[in-house]
Amino acid sequence: MNVMERHKFVVGLLMQQNRATVAELAQATGASEMTIRRDLEVLESRGALRRVRGGAVSSLPGGVEPPYAIRAMSGAQAKERLARAVVELLTDGETVALDTGTTAVAVAKAMSDRQLTVAPLSLHAAFTLSAHPGIQLVMPGGQVRPEELSFYGHAPVQTFKDLCFDTFVLGCCGVDPVQGATAYNLEDVQVKRAAVASAQRVILVATADKIGRAALGRICTMEEIALVVTDAPADSPAIEALRDQGVEVVHVEVAHPADD
Repeated sequence: MNVMERHKFVVGLLMQQNRATVAELAQATGASEMTIRRDLEVLESRGALRRVRGGAVSSLPGGVEPPYAIRAMSGAQAKERLARAVVELLTDGETVALDTGTTAVAVAKAMSDRQLTVAPLSLHAAFTLSAHPGIQLVMPGGQVRPEELSFYGHAPVQTFKDLCFDTFVLGCCGVDPVQGATAYNLEDVQVKRAAVASAQRVILVATADKIGRAALGRICTMEEIALVVTDAPADSPAIEALRDQGVEVVHVEVAHPADD
């Protein structure tokens, strides 16, 4: 395994069994115990785990969003494929609000050759978009969450109340047929709600692990979403339930590596 694969494996294992020893991780990954100790030090600095004598324990309880740096390690291929599918649904000249998160950053990267006016809800997406010559940036302002670099507070909410967008690309933490689109951070939820209200249509983009999951804060109902772009199996119960509600679902085929 390379460094990214090891980090992803360690975080995944700890989320499954909460605790692992250095020796166990070294045997499972084929790395030396010294290398594993360095990995644990890096992952602890990112908030993904807590080192204890002889190993590590998870610091990611189920109701808490994993740190941005940890989420950025996971599912890069799926996010890229989903991002391309989302951008294909946009027309040059559109005004677009773009959500926070790692999938939204993938969407920002996929906009490289498009002519769009985009209001990103995070600095991560803004930095990416700023390198694209055809993108006109509209910054919502406000306070910025550490690491996530998402805007929150009165300023971004007021921005979306004052502006009208053609499309809001929503990338949430959970998508449930009953609960709708949800997110962990309640300050983010307020900004996302304002962005939903400002847009003529909402495109929700979600990796398969988000489908059928509900987080703490409700962003909007499924009735407010025009379509869902996902790599979740087309015949999964949650996807069938969305279609039964009249939600249009765009299924993207992604070949998942064995270590995913």
